[in-house]
Amino acid sequence: MSDVRATELPDVSALHRFRTAGDFLDCYSVASDIGPRAAGDIITDFPGLAQFLLVIRRIITAPFGLDNDGPNVSDKIGIFPVESETETELIAGFDDKHLNFRVSVLQHDGRVSLATWVAPHNIGGRIYLGVIMPFHIAIARNALARVAKA
Repeated sequence: MSDVRATELPDVSALHRFRTAGDFLDCYSVASDIGPRAAGDIITDFPGLAQFLLVIRRIITAPFGLDNDGPNVSDKIGIFPVESETETELIAGFDDKHLNFRVSVLQHDGRVSLATWVAPHNIGGRIYLGVIMPFHIAIARNALARVAKA
């Protein structure tokens, strides 16, 4: 079993620039020397259950006009538009009606960290975040376990 653990977002992460009081931020990490783009490809290659949950999300959120595919850009990791990329960190995500979010895949000190920042705009964003949280945690931990095995 891999050593996926909840951790603080390393100080070197550019994701810190988004954070303000009241925002959601979590971070999990695992021992690995894989670079951020390769790790991101593994992370966003969702297993069957996660793909099924995304289909359910699409059906439930469609009437609310939420974006399920992200902006149409050429550089994406999974469905997430890449916002910035260095040798050590890839940040992807976008702003939507109900919330803004970014994910960071960071290679630092022999570990790959997967961090998620969310800033809800309204009660809908806060409800959405609360509903998906158990799934988010399971998917993030599973993703890093797959990174550790690669």
